[in-house]
Amino acid sequence: MSIARMSPPDQQRAERLRRMKTLALALLGLAAVVYLATLHVPHDGVWGFVNAGAEAAMVGALADWFAVTALFRHPLGLPIPHTAIIPRRKNDIARNLQDFVTENFLTQAIIRERVASAQVGTTVGEWLRDDAHAARIVAEGSRLARATLARVSDDDVARLIGEVVVPHLADEPLAGVVGDLLDAVVRDGAHHGLVDLVVGELHDWLRRHPETFSQVVGERAPRWAPGFVNRRVTRWTFDQASEWLWDVRSDRNHKARAALDDLLGQVAHDLQHDPMLATRAEQLKRRLLEHPQTAQTIVSLWATVCGSLDAALADETSGVRLRAVQMVQRFGASLLADDALRARLEARLEDAAAFVVRTYGAELSTVISHTIERWDGKDAARKIELHIGRDLQFIRINGTVVGCLAGLAIHSVSLLVA
Repeated sequence: MSIARMSPPDQQRAERLRRMKTLALALLGLAAVVYLATLHVPHDGVWGFVNAGAEAAMVGALADWFAVTALFRHPLGLPIPHTAIIPRRKNDIARNLQDFVTENFLTQAIIRERVASAQVGTTVGEWLRDDAHAARIVAEGSRLARATLARVSDDDVARLIGEVVVPHLADEPLAGVVGDLLDAVVRDGAHHGLVDLVVGELHDWLRRHPETFSQVVGERAPRWAPGFVNRRVTRWTFDQASEWLWDVRSDRNHKARAALDDLLGQVAHDLQHDPMLATRAEQLKRRLLEHPQTAQTIVSLWATVCGSLDAALADETSGVRLRAVQMVQRFGASLLADDALRARLEARLEDAAAFVVRTYGAELSTVISHTIERWDGKDAARKIELHIGRDLQFIRINGTVVGCLAGLAIHSVSLLVA
């Protein structure tokens, strides 16, 4: 494979490998030059050590060059047995590497230890508490939510409602369930917020549109009554309605609120225990579900909600986005302050990681063998050499140096024995 066709990282690896090969070859050449230069010099002095060291350095360099080269190709192109090991045995190497990873990395004990030592809860809490990170989380989540909503068409929603939701609700008795839910809502006071919202909106609307109120009430006034009387009655009705709504809005113990609570509680009790009311409720439910306008209304509501949500998610200054950022930051702060919450999160992550390894570990590790088996033998050798070949050149360099030292030692022993 030519360097021009390689990726930029592989080009850098190839250049570093070339430089290391040049260095190792230069040391071999230096040893050969020294050996030839001292070959005919009397060896009974210092030059004998120099010649012996250079000779042994060449032997060491050549031996290690052969060993390193034999991993990736046939040295000098000669089909010597037990050379070109990687191209010939890449499939066996792949399977052995797969087994090694599975047995030493993809185990539940190791995964749990790594997740526990990583202190994910603390790291995540600190990361989420940062303004920029929280905004990024919300921005990415908004983009994903908008993309998801865009892929759900009105036809899909209509089919889901008409073919799944409506038939299921029609066959499922809901009176008792609704009664239980309503009873729980009344007991917990969960509806008080909705009451506050409705009463507040009605009161604000009334204050902003007194003319509309007067017009609606005036149309119902008797025509035989004098006009000034109708206007006074209309004005009095407006004042009483506005005052009553204000009283209900400002007084959490207002009689109207208590009466509404009693009414809702009675309805919940009757839905649970009155067979006649339950039957009537089921009949009403079925009529509503079977009405053709019901599905269209739900689809229209869905489209409206999606449009509003899409606009809110797209606007970086919208209340939805700002509240989402605050929620993310509060969650991060909770992770840092609440040891129990952080421990639960890390325990769940450990369980999830262990489950993935236990269930899919063997399949995940097969990616190694399947990928390498698809490679051509020469390509596999080239890829591996690009990644580890530079380090292997140190074997050649060390072989040259160690060979030189061994030659000096052998020559010294030879002189001592002689």
